[in-house]
Amino acid sequence: MWMRARLLFLVLGWAAAGAAQANRPEITIDPGGVPPAALRAINTSVDAIARLAEDQDGGEAARLRRRAHEATLSALATQGYFVPEVTLTVGEDVAGETWDIAIVPGVRATVDTVALHFEGRIAESDQAARVQALRRNWQLPAGRVFINEDWSQAKSSLLEAVGERDFYLARIAGSRARVDAETGKVALEVTIDSGPQVHLGELATEGLERVPERLIRRYVNYTPGRRYAREDLERWQQDLQTTAFFRGAFVSLVLGEGPPGEENPDGRGDAPGAAAHAGQVPSAPARTGGTTDASAASQATPPLPLSARREVTLPVRVRVSEAPPRRLSVGVGVDDSVGPRVELVYRQNVVLGQPVTMETGVGVDRERQRAYLDFHLPPTEKGERDSVGLLAEHSDIQGLDVTRFAVGATRSRLRLGAGESRVEYETRFGVLAAHDRVRIDGGDVYDLPTLTTTAEWLRRDVDDKYNPRQGNLLAVGGGVGLTLDKQQPFTRATLRAQQWWPVGERDVFTVRGEVGKLWSTTDTLVPDDFGFRTGGARTVRGYRYLSIGRQLEDAVVGADALAVASAEYMHYFDDTFGMGVFVDAGDAAESFGQMRMSVGYGVGARVRTPAGPLFLDLAYGQRERSLRLHFSLGIAF
Repeated sequence: MWMRARLLFLVLGWAAAGAAQANRPEITIDPGGVPPAALRAINTSVDAIARLAEDQDGGEAARLRRRAHEATLSALATQGYFVPEVTLTVGEDVAGETWDIAIVPGVRATVDTVALHFEGRIAESDQAARVQALRRNWQLPAGRVFINEDWSQAKSSLLEAVGERDFYLARIAGSRARVDAETGKVALEVTIDSGPQVHLGELATEGLERVPERLIRRYVNYTPGRRYAREDLERWQQDLQTTAFFRGAFVSLVLGEGPPGEENPDGRGDAPGAAAHAGQVPSAPARTGGTTDASAASQATPPLPLSARREVTLPVRVRVSEAPPRRLSVGVGVDDSVGPRVELVYRQNVVLGQPVTMETGVGVDRERQRAYLDFHLPPTEKGERDSVGLLAEHSDIQGLDVTRFAVGATRSRLRLGAGESRVEYETRFGVLAAHDRVRIDGGDVYDLPTLTTTAEWLRRDVDDKYNPRQGNLLAVGGGVGLTLDKQQPFTRATLRAQQWWPVGERDVFTVRGEVGKLWSTTDTLVPDDFGFRTGGARTVRGYRYLSIGRQLEDAVVGADALAVASAEYMHYFDDTFGMGVFVDAGDAAESFGQMRMSVGYGVGARVRTPAGPLFLDLAYGQRERSLRLHFSLGIAF
């Protein structure tokens, strides 16, 4: 009996504690005709207050109601309603307390007048056209609804436009928005102080240890006295960051105190690039030191602060953090085409004091073994990346055994589309001198020395480079070559394309295709990478790796023509896991007219990873009448 009474007391105690704890009120808002953007701002503000009720006792209810009322008024003010009537009525229902918020928004404020004032060097007559353009491009003109966010953005954009060239020290000297609550008219006034016209002084570098300074001067290339342009500093900084030599790079100007033309005699601080553009410019540092006699003091003229000068010259400072000088990496993978794969790579950033990246490595799998040594030069100002290297490679695929020793050079470039476009363009040119030792199962053994040049142009327009759902890829390639022993020429051309279409919230439908053609005389022997073979996980599924081509004795060798097409639908159960159904078809033959398409179709699992989609496919090869399991990582391009 005592136990039952004690249990009843505890239950009643818990119930009393729960009653003392305030529940989250149910909120109903009558917007009174305010637009959706204003209603969203109100909902966000009031909901944040209402959530607090869950953690408060009943005694805090009145304070929370006042805060909700004030939050509604503040949210309306940010959307241009400065004299609204807001009523918060408290009620009760079976779930607890209710708040009914009724809004009479009143007149919405609009911009009536705009006064833009300019001070400093930009106010002089030779800048009149630029000032006129700044006034014309003001983003919150008369007649527009006055919204606080738009007001802030308009001021920031104006300051950004002034500071993009010549006026590194530009700042907002003052701004005011006067609102007539009765009429809803707003008078705007902004004063911009451009400061002096800025020229670039000498270059100073910080943070260099192993990388020679001439590498920085290769990118930060200008003549002292050049007029300041923000675009220059941003480009130099980006160029330095894209090299392999630095983990980070920061390009800025340095504040000085001397007369125009004197660069930072006291070495005090950087000019406040981003801070200045936000309207915060530090005053010139005060001078300190000993006393002077009266006659010297009367003759000395204290230097003007930077903001009061007509022109100044500021040194350019480049601060860098060097990347690790050496890196050793090991990669382990597996592929249905070549089995387990191991790769060891050593990379060194500076070689014998030169700004050159050396990369050497070995890779081994069931079908191919290779060792290489490459030297990568720093990117040029146009973004071109040059490299030279040595290669030793052995492959034995479908009865074609090739041992190659080669030396070559490449130039590649990645270029972005104009503006905010997601389009990327890649170009690649190469020249290769190679000596191949070729063994054909059941056939000849011969040496093939060649000299080849190749080029490829690729256009990429996708929403995600590694896991695309929308967009397309297009690649056009070609090459010419010459056998060095018999002086016989040969030529190659390829075209590849792929398109993605999003379906619903997660699904994707994609098609891809590839064609290629080799031109040579009948008796000309061409290197393996110029002929065409297909089959495998990334081409025609349901067939062995590179098993489709020209049959020569017991081997499959490169043919003169290639055609491959594929269609696939991928359904994703969530953002990571999915499945796909597909059909592939293709052939490599002596001519397009002699082709007999090998068809493969099947179903597979899909897993999205940071490195691209993981494919695990079970495919049926119609020509061979057999099932084959394929797995691969990443898209084919």
